[in-house]
Amino acid sequence: MNTPRLRTVLVDDEVLARLALRQALATHAEVEIVGECGNAAEAMQAVRALQPDLLFLDIQMPGMDGFELLHELAPDRLPLVVFTTAFAEHALRAFDAMALDYVLKPIDQARFDQAMARVNRHWLGLHAGTGDASAPTPADGYVQRLSVRHGEHIRVLPVDDIDWIRADGNYLHIHIGPTRYLHRDTLRHLLAQLDPARFLRIHRGTLVNLARIREVHPLFKGGAEVVLHDGTRLDLSRRFRAGARSVLGLP
Repeated sequence: MNTPRLRTVLVDDEVLARLALRQALATHAEVEIVGECGNAAEAMQAVRALQPDLLFLDIQMPGMDGFELLHELAPDRLPLVVFTTAFAEHALRAFDAMALDYVLKPIDQARFDQAMARVNRHWLGLHAGTGDASAPTPADGYVQRLSVRHGEHIRVLPVDDIDWIRADGNYLHIHIGPTRYLHRDTLRHLLAQLDPARFLRIHRGTLVNLARIREVHPLFKGGAEVVLHDGTRLDLSRRFRAGARSVLGLP
């Protein structure tokens, strides 16, 4: 099956920035640039008229910014989005807005090509009828990744990579192998975003990836201990034993 080219619109209030995008895209034959816009109002008209597959979108522009533009667009008309901006502090919000990627200006070609590789994986998945496991807008509505601060950087964590999560007030300790990430959020809020077929609450403050559970050991007075594949041992409280029993098939 031939995959159609990505009909693409460039949105940036700076002419030189749009030129830099054209140059970065010059080696990507899978892309067809069908429009350029200098502000969000023009972009809204272009998206409605041209129905592009891909939008390269600046964030800070006169008038409506890039985030406001996405908010105004109908979900069924929303193309794939890659943000391009000079300001790294917008990265977390960009991923919250369901962007596929986030590229800093001035554009580094190697980093740009990585973003295009992600776009292409998603595009090919859509046209193969399989979708993309890393896509930010799955049909079931559950998040596929979390953006967390790690030192001076922002890490994008696929939720399937997470072993377990422990709550600490308004913060979450996210465990992936030997690494622990601190993320500002509440367990209650995160629970509403995660697929219950993947994650199980085993304690008031603990979530575990079902794929990581190796064993469950019954304990005295109705509690239990969950053992993960890496040997981590977590308490399964009596309060959440019934839910675990139905999900895991416990006696």
